[in-house]
Amino acid sequence: MPSTLSKNPNGTPSWSRDMISIGLISAFVYAFMLGSRELGVPDEARYCEIPREMVASGHYITPRLDGVLYFEKPPLFYWLQSLSIHLFGLSQWSMRFWTACFAVIGCVAVYAMGRHLYDRRTGFLSALVLGTSLLYFSMGHIITLDMAVSVLLCLSLFAFVWAETQPLGLSRRWGMGWAFVFAALATLTKGLIGIVFPMMAIGLWIILYWDWGQMRRMYLGQGVLLYLLIAAPWHIMMQLRHPTFFHYYFIRQHFERYLTDVAHRYQPFWYFLPVVFAGLLPWSAFAAQTVRFHLRSLWAERDRNRSVMLLVIWIVSIFVFFSVSDSKLIPYILPIFPPAAILIGRYLAHRWNEPLSRADRIAFFATGVIGVLLGLAIAIAVPATRPSLEPHTMPIVMAWVGAAFALTGVAAAVTGLRRGLSRGVVLLACGFTVFLWGVNAAAHYLDTRSIKPLARVLAPRLTPQSVVACYGGYNQDLPFYLRRRVEIVDFKGELGYGTTLEKTPWVMRGKRFWHQWNGDRTVYLVTNRPTYLRLEKRHILMHMVAQNAFHVIVCNKG
Repeated sequence: MPSTLSKNPNGTPSWSRDMISIGLISAFVYAFMLGSRELGVPDEARYCEIPREMVASGHYITPRLDGVLYFEKPPLFYWLQSLSIHLFGLSQWSMRFWTACFAVIGCVAVYAMGRHLYDRRTGFLSALVLGTSLLYFSMGHIITLDMAVSVLLCLSLFAFVWAETQPLGLSRRWGMGWAFVFAALATLTKGLIGIVFPMMAIGLWIILYWDWGQMRRMYLGQGVLLYLLIAAPWHIMMQLRHPTFFHYYFIRQHFERYLTDVAHRYQPFWYFLPVVFAGLLPWSAFAAQTVRFHLRSLWAERDRNRSVMLLVIWIVSIFVFFSVSDSKLIPYILPIFPPAAILIGRYLAHRWNEPLSRADRIAFFATGVIGVLLGLAIAIAVPATRPSLEPHTMPIVMAWVGAAFALTGVAAAVTGLRRGLSRGVVLLACGFTVFLWGVNAAAHYLDTRSIKPLARVLAPRLTPQSVVACYGGYNQDLPFYLRRRVEIVDFKGELGYGTTLEKTPWVMRGKRFWHQWNGDRTVYLVTNRPTYLRLEKRHILMHMVAQNAFHVIVCNKG
């Protein structure tokens, strides 16, 4: 890396000091209440139970979910989660550690790239925009693969952008090497997008500038070798152990999921437009002037802004890639947020000390309006439409969250209009962070699907000989909270493919389960309330253990 990373010749604070500061501030923002919320189902529960089983069994190559072969995703994130268990124990906080850690790394990386491309202020504002964006903050507190793969992808992009600005030699070779390393790690996190996205964006960029000589300057031989050395071994081992792995993993989980509605996640072509707008809140208020500012500068100085053009191509190509797919989920679009934050950060830095333009005034006014409207929606509409939630605590919590959003928007708008963009942006960032903390705290009351309260009642009653069975479904957080595998009755879902590859007697049909229910062993049945009522009408002898508005646990012994 260049010497400017340790000391800036113009006397400004060093890169390392700034990056450490941003890392510490981001760590505080993302660590606050990180483990307070129960695991969300099914995603958080799944990505905790698989590594828990790895640690319990000592087998780290083949992922298993409730003991069933699970081939949908590669293992890097599971390995990191397993490391958390070894280091910090098994808890909600330790399981969310790596998600928050990647979010912090993303903020630091965006600062470094913003400063590399522009200046120190742009770097700081880019990190500020990214770290306080609604979707990025939310995904930094939810255990999925999306935060990890998004940050690794953007590290690959940023490494390439940095290397591309270096002359031929050791620095460029190192930078290109790291680009391939991060692409390989992204592949080991969520599959082929780890290499497809960088290839797609860089390929379109080369075509745009018709610079085919760039292929020689990328040290492709070294890069491909590094990529294969990291990404290939696990895939090869899995194919050798399980001969159907390649077909299921590549054909069904990659190509069929992208090209068809096999995963039942179809959304219209325009689906990600409102997702990006809402996900970038509150900074989407500055999206229009950011686009206008960069289009004008890129058009006027295209050759000078080659690296920035690559960021734009990255954003547009990934957005289009997912928009034309038949399978869409909100987190899929997360990889475009780091480069988008740099573009927004650059616009804010450019306008930092200048008088407010008409567009800026409109942006701050729109921020206030959005804050009031969404604040009212959160404080009033959410409790009114969720009568099953806690009747006394819920309105108070949601009123606080809604008021925080509304007041933040109004205060930032007033400050921005009266005292300039810089003070309005700072107030907006600080106030929105408090709002985001409130959303994180309120999530406990919004998502009531967790089995944890009932698992706490059940756990002390269990012996090694006891049987716990999920009937008619699979409560994916139940094995995690009970620290044991459960039986699954009359349901397979995403475990269906794994049950065809090897014998799984704990995944059974109802007839065999009811024979077990009437036997000598103590059996606990976990199901939803409608299923329980249907079983009750069949006059099956059941003794109530615990229940809530959604779940019921009964036992065959009194």
